[in-house]
Amino acid sequence: MGGPEHAIQNVIRLALPTWNAVGFRANVGQSWTGGEIIRLANGDVLIRGARPFSTGLPPGFSDIFGLTNEGQFFAIECKASNGKTSDKQRHFLQTIRDHGGLAGVARSVEEAENIILKG
Repeated sequence: MGGPEHAIQNVIRLALPTWNAVGFRANVGQSWTGGEIIRLANGDVLIRGARPFSTGLPPGFSDIFGLTNEGQFFAIECKASNGKTSDKQRHFLQTIRDHGGLAGVARSVEEAENIILKG
């Protein structure tokens, strides 16, 4: 993984302790399972009755989430300067705010700091 959003995530994660917060990044993805898994001699894997499944958190879950030292939940959706949030991301952020958490979109470490410190 790389690119502007990944770089913003890393800077924000490193800054969280200075804002009296602890944060987490959960990876999500897709994999395959099936009725029979066969490992071939060349290292390939054959899956009979293959079906995909998603791992990790539900669609729309923010890139970084965690708690302030006061115990308040936060969610930060990291975006590059021209990045746009999806409907599911906007819904997730609004749900967090509706339940008393801190949530928002950050395109910079300063925007993330405002989400954590100013709500």
